[in-house]
Amino acid sequence: MIKIAVVGTGSISPAHIEGYLDFPERCEIVALCDIVPDKCEKIKEKYGLNKAVIFDSHKRLIENSDFDLVSICTPPFCHAEITIDCLNALRHVLVEKPMAASLKECDDMIEAAAASGKILSVVAQNRFRSSVWNLKRVLESGIIGKIVHAQVDSHWWRGHSYYDLWWRGLWEKEGGGCTLNHAVHHIDMLGWMMGKPQEVCAMLTNVSHDNAEVEDLSVAVLRYNGGTLAQITSSVVNHGEEQQIIFNGEKTRISAPWRVVSSRSQPNGHPVPNPEFEEEVNEYYHTLPDVKHEGHQGQIEDVLKAIENCNTPIVTGTDGRLTIELITAIYKAGTEKRFISLPIAPDDPFYTVEGIQANVPKFYEKTASVQNLDGEITFGSNYEY
Repeated sequence: MIKIAVVGTGSISPAHIEGYLDFPERCEIVALCDIVPDKCEKIKEKYGLNKAVIFDSHKRLIENSDFDLVSICTPPFCHAEITIDCLNALRHVLVEKPMAASLKECDDMIEAAAASGKILSVVAQNRFRSSVWNLKRVLESGIIGKIVHAQVDSHWWRGHSYYDLWWRGLWEKEGGGCTLNHAVHHIDMLGWMMGKPQEVCAMLTNVSHDNAEVEDLSVAVLRYNGGTLAQITSSVVNHGEEQQIIFNGEKTRISAPWRVVSSRSQPNGHPVPNPEFEEEVNEYYHTLPDVKHEGHQGQIEDVLKAIENCNTPIVTGTDGRLTIELITAIYKAGTEKRFISLPIAPDDPFYTVEGIQANVPKFYEKTASVQNLDGEITFGSNYEY
């Protein structure tokens, strides 16, 4: 039986707790930790976690609780510290997105995992959706030909009060705006499916949230070997939260949510539909099996399996680092208003938290700071129509 601790019992923690509770024969939650212990009490009561001991400090948790795996569900600015402390104490770690606020922190986390021999996995729950998983399988099959253009629409909507929460809207605490904390899901998908680009250009702005230092909208263009371009829109100003990732190949266009469009050329170069090829691609896609467990549940099951079998999880610290490198390149390009080449080296000012904070634009001064915000949260698209 794998013993679980959860650090941070805010709005994302139920996704982890419910995921673990789906596997009662394999794991049990033995500890909850939050700097506001009353939040732990409410979570403990809500889910009937009678065996869970409550702590107000992750250091006291490590010293006084016997657990094997920790889910870290805190704000991004303390992901690295808590992760490294837990790994150094020889505990496995599943850390929420974004992995950290800088590449230096990511590298320190990866180094701690290697030294401890323990698992470090970064939450990327959308990989564990059939619609996304099987989109990647279609790309890997080569059936659409070379990818010539990718489009990522990470469209979210957040009201003005969203950034009133004490740690949001500050480069020091949140680590960034919508690019880091919302589009991280879609940027992870793009990196997973296409790898690292050669260079990035971008623009950053804040158009609707004058109570936040950070951006609420960014647009980036990435260039890959062979000339392929990808565009990423990261936003918390788009009503409807319509989200998609599109790949245009030489032969057809595919996407999540799943849609196939294929054209063939007339003698004059103008398109006509190619329904036969669309049917071929559709048939291939619909033969692919669904994932057994979706979302956080799927990733938690994968991490449990990796611990049980001493294997590597599907999403590693290195995967989480690539996502942070792409986001860092967008911030650097948008700040310096020039093309940024990858990889980003350790001597680059944007490699560290301190360097990022010293260079990025502060669009507005944060004007409110509340301990908690009421209301439900949205998790984005399930990538199905």
